[in-house]
Amino acid sequence: MKKHLLILSAFILGSSPLLAQKQDVEKKFSSEKAISQFTYLASDELKGRDPIRSEMKLAYTFIAQELEKAGAKPVPGGNGYYQNIPFNLSSPPTKGSVQMGSFSFSQGQNLLVLDGRSFSGNYEVVEVGFGSAEEFAGKDLKGKIAITNVGAPNKFSPNQLFSEGRAKAVRAKEAGAVALIERFNVPSVPWQLVSGFLNRPQMGMDQGETSNLPYLWVEDVKNQLTGTNLGNATVAVEGKVNTKIDGRNVLAWVEGTDPQLKNEFILLSAHYDHVGVGTPDATGDSIYNGARDNAVGTVAVLNAAQYFAKNPPKRSILFALWTAEEKGLLGSAYFANNPLIPLNQIVYNLNIDNAGYNDTSIITVIGLGRTSADYLINEAVAEFGLTAKADPSPEQGLYDRSDNVNFARKGIPAPSFTLGFTAFDDEINKYYHKAADEVESFDMNYAQLYWKSYILATQKIANWSQKPQWTAGDKYEEVSKKLYGGK
Repeated sequence: MKKHLLILSAFILGSSPLLAQKQDVEKKFSSEKAISQFTYLASDELKGRDPIRSEMKLAYTFIAQELEKAGAKPVPGGNGYYQNIPFNLSSPPTKGSVQMGSFSFSQGQNLLVLDGRSFSGNYEVVEVGFGSAEEFAGKDLKGKIAITNVGAPNKFSPNQLFSEGRAKAVRAKEAGAVALIERFNVPSVPWQLVSGFLNRPQMGMDQGETSNLPYLWVEDVKNQLTGTNLGNATVAVEGKVNTKIDGRNVLAWVEGTDPQLKNEFILLSAHYDHVGVGTPDATGDSIYNGARDNAVGTVAVLNAAQYFAKNPPKRSILFALWTAEEKGLLGSAYFANNPLIPLNQIVYNLNIDNAGYNDTSIITVIGLGRTSADYLINEAVAEFGLTAKADPSPEQGLYDRSDNVNFARKGIPAPSFTLGFTAFDDEINKYYHKAADEVESFDMNYAQLYWKSYILATQKIANWSQKPQWTAGDKYEEVSKKLYGGK
């Protein structure tokens, strides 16, 4: 009998730490508070949390106050709980035309004026290839227009097209050019799709004087435009308006308890913006509330802050709520390029982004199978009766469409912890970027399991004796070795 009691006692003691972790999260999680936060962030009052609208101030003020009330601390180097970001809102011109040789271009048809001021005149056009620094070197561009291909060799994703374009605009400005024209000739992306998306106000980083440089795309699907057959360009761009927007990431942190591991950070992140006010649905509702995308993720990070401020793990935790994800991952990109915490101290990013859910028995982890910490996520969600599943729709390119990719590119292991979905089906599309995406249509029992399992997964990773790593052979493995010094 004594032997059996000893075995039973050993079993209970051996398993109790895992059970205790879950019970502690359960005990200290306030469902009432979380649902209240969720309801406010997805309310009509915030008008869909569009960064260009004045109501965005209500959102970031509320988030900062919640982090402060939780007991999380402002990040040194920030503006209190904020990282201020200078944005520029560039609206299409009232009129835009370009004549180059025998080719005519008109705004909204085969021409897009993406940035810069109004301007007109006749200018010499100078061919600059893909617009690399080497191709710009030695070119006489003073008072002339630089013309390049969009993107760069093997760099034709949407994010790369814009990042390369910004770099070229800087080079063109420094070389004295009066404008930059890029030939859009990406076979995999239809011009009609591009034109429909970009012929409206666009938010980007305020590049100072570079933002005044006219930046245009022209359709060239047949690769007919070359510097040798263009000569001069006659340009007329009228009614171009640029507006400065004050953007804000909201940041806080909790210091870890381990003397060594507290110098490593787990980054918990979610974007808090959404798409604002749009076309009314059949009921006349025009406010796109964004409960699934991504108020639910914002609440997950806020409640993680609430828990870890009072129960700090061994590693430090950085809480980040990004702005302008819907405008092109802009808030997270700004932090990744202007970090308030050195990136080589951020050892893992458990990001959240969502379109919706169609299976409440699972958590879908975009990037599951790519890091050594995956098994800890599996354990955490299992303790709440859920199952972690990998991305079921790789054709959607979700990993590269969310904020986590800005940190993965720097080398930081960075999966996204998303609501459970098995396919981009009608149930997802019913709510994704629709006025119907409201708290009233959300399964609140599932929401609470989601929030709690996120906290528990973070706790396991933050207390893990090992440093999370990319799996061998991952495309980000080499850049990660450089970031962390080959360790």
